Amino acid sequence: MTDEIEVRKPGLSTTVQDAGRTGYYHLGIPPSGALDQYSLRAANLLVGNPAGAAVLECVYLGPELAFSADAVVAVTGASMTPKVNGEERPIWESFAVRAGDVLDFAYLTAGARAYVAVSGGIDVPEVLGSRSTYGLGALGGFAGRPLAAGDRLPVGKSPGAAVGRSVPAELRQTLSKDVEVRVVMGLYDHRLTDAGRESFLGTTWTLTPVADRIGFRYKGAELETVEREPPFGAGQDPSNIVDAPYPIGSIQVPGGVEPIILHRDAVSGGGYMMVGTVLSGDLDIVAQSAPNTRTRFVAVDLEEALTARADHRQRSRRLAEALSP
Repeated sequence: MTDEIEVRKPGLSTTVQDAGRTGYYHLGIPPSGALDQYSLRAANLLVGNPAGAAVLECVYLGPELAFSADAVVAVTGASMTPKVNGEERPIWESFAVRAGDVLDFAYLTAGARAYVAVSGGIDVPEVLGSRSTYGLGALGGFAGRPLAAGDRLPVGKSPGAAVGRSVPAELRQTLSKDVEVRVVMGLYDHRLTDAGRESFLGTTWTLTPVADRIGFRYKGAELETVEREPPFGAGQDPSNIVDAPYPIGSIQVPGGVEPIILHRDAVSGGGYMMVGTVLSGDLDIVAQSAPNTRTRFVAVDLEEALTARADHRQRSRRLAEALSP
């Protein structure tokens, strides 16, 4: 008999996510996967899974889950205290659940997305090499959608996981309502005037409630664009361009207002200018931003971006070393 987790309450939006699917973006299928990749890795390593195994990504409000078999569980990411049969358990630390136990969560106090890893991983079928949910395409995950009450999630076989394994304090994320997000400017920041560029980098932007796996929309200023005669194939809006591919993390500004950071379920291309692209490691910061988070965009050059990526990878290696058996 396959071990299962019964979903009694799904939370606000809970999906199955892993490290994501690669190699299909040129066909319009985004990578999906955990928005906060660092928290995904930490949760999996705590319970003895491969770093990219499938977990539950829980947005703003946690689910209620009933276990049919003993398991080891870890919760990372947002501050959303887990409770087993009503008794609190620590976050960023592995703990045991027994057959018949019910796991639920206290209210969110910081961050936006919690990651729930179970020893053995969530064993839904792979689609195009990944178990991640792509909701717009009804692809992967559990039936291609967020979880619903009554769903039964299969759990893979675990080689055994230790209880009480903990992420060191210095390797845990800092969750704040005031964040800085580093960006490499371009490819279309030349469409901004000098004043528009200064406004983009000088404004403290506020995250709106329009923030999901596709994109995060901010408010705070209107960006001035260079006057022009629109080229053939572009629209009249000053932010329109002839269609171009969108990198994950790119920032578009339709109409010159409310920048949108495209995240891991975003479309692969379109006709809005991209004024910058968020560093890959800083996408985790974006993922943990709740509405009303105050955000400053900080421009870095390519050399600084490559150094930041190396630092992020080194931190992930330190995490793996700290949690190795």
